[in-house]
Formats: sequence, structure tokens, C-alpha cells
Amino acid sequence: MPAAIGQELVALLPRLRRFALVLCRSQTLADDLVQGACERALARADSWAPGSRFDAWMLRILHNHWIDHLRRTRAEGMTEDVTTQTQLIGDAGEDPIFSRLVLSKVQKAIDALPQEQREVLVLVCGEDLSYREAAEILNVPVGTVMSRLARARKRLVEMTAAA
Repeated sequence: MPAAIGQELVALLPRLRRFALVLCRSQTLADDLVQGACERALARADSWAPGSRFDAWMLRILHNHWIDHLRRTRAEGMTEDVTTQTQLIGDAGEDPIFSRLVLSKVQKAIDALPQEQREVLVLVCGEDLSYREAAEILNVPVGTVMSRLARARKRLVEMTAAA
């Protein structure tokens, strides 16, 4: 394994975890997905083409690992709702509470989006990937990414402006 892959992988861990949380909505499962994706990437390090975007390659591996997980656990139906977590971080006060309420409202709106729209929204808006890179990760046409993103943005505006 080239040293550059190890260094890039460590630097990318927070983004991988964020994307995994969006996919599965469970902190423990997200950690497991990231670990599995890292194991797959390290085992197949020779398949990464130097000069290409390492983050896009890793996000694709993570997405494929998530799909494999869904296929394995379809009958079990094991999921954990992020909203049930009681671990809150922050100081007491009006501003943090208001920020949490807004963030909670946005999170609920994002969670209410269909999975396909959520994935595109996080990859393009959260991870700052191009439409083409998101399309490659999700294995869909660029036009599909654009359409899903437009619908996701429109729906988020509708849901967050109403209350």
C-alpha cells in the first residue's frame, strides 16, 4: 500500500463518516460501514488510479458497501433512528438552543427526503462533489443527479419554510 493512500484515507475519515450517517442514520452502523469501506479500499489499493480523485473513489466504495449491507440485512430490517440519540453537545443558552431547533428542523426535512435525493444532496452540497462525480459514485446518469438534486432542494425549501 502506498503511504499516500494511508494518509489520504485518514484525512478522509470524517467525510466518510458523515456520508455513512446520511446513508444509514445510525452512529454505530456508520462506523462499521466506514471501517468496512476502509478495509475494502486497503485490500484493493492497487485499483485506485493515482491522479484521480481519491475521495470520489472512497465514497463510491462506501456507497457500494452500504448497498451490500442492505442486501444482506433486508430480511432482518435492522436500523437505528438518529433522532433517538440522547448525546447532545453544546453549552446552555438561547443561541445554541435556537440553533439546535433550526438544525433539527433541517435534519428532519432531510430525513424526510427519499433516499436517492438524500444521497445526491449530501454528495453535491455536503461533500462538494461535482454532478459527474456524484453520478459515478451512485452509478446513475448526470441528468438523474441534477434532477434529484433539484427536487431535493425544492422539497427542503417547502418543508423548512412552512413552519
